[in-house]
Amino acid sequence: MTNRRIGAVIVAAGRGERAGQSVEGPKQYRKIGGEPVILRTLRCFLEHPLISSISVAIHPEDRELFHRAVGDLAGHVQVVSGGASRQASTRLALLALRGHDLEGVLIHDGVRPFVSADLITRVCENLSVGALPAIPVSDTIKRADLSKTVTATVPRADLFSAQTPQGFPFKRILAAHVQAFQDGLDEFTDDAALAEWAGIPVKLVEGSPDNVKLTWAKDIEMANARLTDFHFPDVRTGNGYDVHTFGEGDHVMLCGVAIPFGKALTGHSDADVGLHALTDALLATCGAGDIGTHFPPSDMKWKGAASRIFVEEAVRIVRARGGRIANADITLIAEAPKIGPNREAMTKELADMLGISGERVSVKATTNERMGFVGREEGIAAIATATVVYPGEIPE
Repeated sequence: MTNRRIGAVIVAAGRGERAGQSVEGPKQYRKIGGEPVILRTLRCFLEHPLISSISVAIHPEDRELFHRAVGDLAGHVQVVSGGASRQASTRLALLALRGHDLEGVLIHDGVRPFVSADLITRVCENLSVGALPAIPVSDTIKRADLSKTVTATVPRADLFSAQTPQGFPFKRILAAHVQAFQDGLDEFTDDAALAEWAGIPVKLVEGSPDNVKLTWAKDIEMANARLTDFHFPDVRTGNGYDVHTFGEGDHVMLCGVAIPFGKALTGHSDADVGLHALTDALLATCGAGDIGTHFPPSDMKWKGAASRIFVEEAVRIVRARGGRIANADITLIAEAPKIGPNREAMTKELADMLGISGERVSVKATTNERMGFVGREEGIAAIATATVVYPGEIPE
């Protein structure tokens, strides 16, 4: 495939009356996402590795418009003055490619700027005959008489909506266009229809719903919105750190799980160092203070309280502000007890508190390599990170 010489014809000579008038000119020169439609379309083919030559058919009065729209890219294509119809413009653009020794050619509407590289490749891979990208018709099709009265419902099982680029063996489609011109035939609605008339087999290839043709003013508005109405989501990350020393006891509470041990963590509540760090991380995502703000150790109400209460209150505060918790990550720093055998139970507890799936929760453990108070087994530390998505977007 890479050794084949394949050209492309971009048909952009229309006046675009159905799209209405604009100071920017015909629809192929109007801007979507800050760039002219024709520039976006042309770039798709110039950047494709299988396309070696490009001819663009434009209206004779649009040369200045075209060069202003595509800038330096104009030097990489042949620019041809189009004819009175799309079919005539295509024929003239094909004739301009005769000296390029092409095996195949793709013919594309200049106002289909969302053609993908994959779609171009699919058409290029089927140029032994005509290649027509198409998608199955999904709407119910009706037939009506001149009075607009429905006369029948048309079965749609074998109906497809045609797109471009349409691909053909170069010499055969050029000959077909020349013969149709000589015969005075100028009413084919696309090149596949002309190919059918000329006896060139046409094979359907998978099209793309994104590969829309910009016909009406509304189409251009929607295309512009598609490219410009991008919101930077308000994703916030909070961090928390906590530490508790060991005291007398027979178990430690870590991430909501009671782990049998020869010591206990000391603190005003149950001293669950993992949940305390997580509470701070959640509150940090919306600037809501820290665990001491909401659960001061001076308040005897929290004496011996389960730290799960703290996490659930932080979750409530986050959700009251429209936040959606995306992920929670906790690292426990301890020489003992072993965390691995309890990780699954911890994950389950955390997922339940946060109201998210277990795959969005991470519990990890590491030692402090016998250094510091953790290394001397005087206590346990925890680091937590929470990711929360809030309504709106990041301010400029």
